[in-house]
Amino acid sequence: MEKSAFQRMRDSLQKGIYAIINPFVKFLIKIGVTPNMVTTIGFLGNLAAAAMFVYAGIIHRHERSLPEADQFQYGWIAWGGAILIIFSVFDMLDGQVARIGNMKSTFGAMYDSVLDRYSELVTLGGITFYMLEFQNGIGEIGSLITFIALIGSIMVSYVRARAEGLGIECKVGFMQRPERVVITSVAALSTGIVGKLVPAETFNAVYILIGGMAIIAVFANITAFARIAHCRRELAKKK
Repeated sequence: MEKSAFQRMRDSLQKGIYAIINPFVKFLIKIGVTPNMVTTIGFLGNLAAAAMFVYAGIIHRHERSLPEADQFQYGWIAWGGAILIIFSVFDMLDGQVARIGNMKSTFGAMYDSVLDRYSELVTLGGITFYMLEFQNGIGEIGSLITFIALIGSIMVSYVRARAEGLGIECKVGFMQRPERVVITSVAALSTGIVGKLVPAETFNAVYILIGGMAIIAVFANITAFARIAHCRRELAKKK
């Protein structure tokens, strides 16, 4: 199947990133780091980011009586976004460690996939918690959009897993995990920075985070349905 322009661009970017990180990958292999160790570290980073989003919500809950400019704990949101960016590298490192170090295993692939799902669940769950702490329409809308983004994120991976179980290659769509991680990270980091620099009465920076979640909510679910359609076509060919 011929790749789309987006997929070709994505593959080229991935190759460029691999060229940069491969020396570090070889160093990890040399000191005895396994792919499963890298996967676990990446998950713990996502868990830490989620904890920061939750903590930002808790602080916001206790500071509602303060002046508007002091209510939003954007610093923790920014740190959560920064940590997501740093530990997103581990999504690529574990696969490279397995390939270059000749340590591929069926369990390792399954373990990586499971922890990736846990990472998305805890991260978007933490953002949902933060949104719910806003006692107004913003919080309700933001939490609902984030929940829809979470559904789409899980279904993109689930459809691919079911397709591969039926012997169908299913990598179509443009809102895969790397794209979702980048959008979540950048949206959280931008929210934190803007929230710190711009007075809340001028602009509520949480709109940036909601916007990022909206992009994932729309395009992740489109990707999931595109994969379903792809599987339908592939199964029809086999009849």
